[in-house]
Amino acid sequence: MRADVKALVVACVAASFCACLAFAHATGADTNTVPAVDPGPCIAAISASDDGQILDGCGALIDNEKTAKADRLKALIARSGALIRRDELDRAIADYDVMLGLDPQADFYNTRGELWWKKGDRPKALADFAAAIKRNPDHPTARGNYKRLAQELERLGALTAVAGKPSFNCATARRPVEKAICANPELANLDRQINAVNTKAVRDATADSSRAGHALQREQDEFLSQRNADFGRPGYDLQKAMRERLDHLLAIERQ
Repeated sequence: MRADVKALVVACVAASFCACLAFAHATGADTNTVPAVDPGPCIAAISASDDGQILDGCGALIDNEKTAKADRLKALIARSGALIRRDELDRAIADYDVMLGLDPQADFYNTRGELWWKKGDRPKALADFAAAIKRNPDHPTARGNYKRLAQELERLGALTAVAGKPSFNCATARRPVEKAICANPELANLDRQINAVNTKAVRDATADSSRAGHALQREQDEFLSQRNADFGRPGYDLQKAMRERLDHLLAIERQ
């Protein structure tokens, strides 16, 4: 390549590089030009406990890269609280995701777990409670939440195992009403619940008075006899009768 052509190429490359730098500077690619956000409106909203102002005033502070970590966490905690009070759980969980990225502390894991639990996502809730306990083994709220949720999952598993099954053995069912209950999962579940609540009510009543316990059991026996006799008659609603019986027993249990 001739020397004069080579010099021209070098000059063009240098000029292009300088032009790129100038363009980047002009378009704001330099992050140092991003202004900081005044934390005043967010802090004032937090002090006033004004959820609307918190949502309006803290967003810009949270999103600004120059916001100090402590201020950003304070704003996130405040905004997530406002979102929870408005039942906007998905947005609140998203804020806790950010908080945990900034500071993975036990309190944040526990609160996010409670939000997952409230949404009905038990596996994610249990995982967050476990993470909180791992961070702080002595965290009382996380330990309590983990225990209660584990027990709830165990109960749900037990219920799933007997779902659609009545309190009696369908293989030996002879009465038409029993066969009808066996053929309908909703009626089967009602029958099982009635039996379980009645058993507990009789046991509790017997602990105070054997006469009271016997009276409750006689009442249950009379309900079953009436159910057996009325089933199949015009106007008899088996499901309604069973629901009314369950509601009556639950009212007794609450006394």
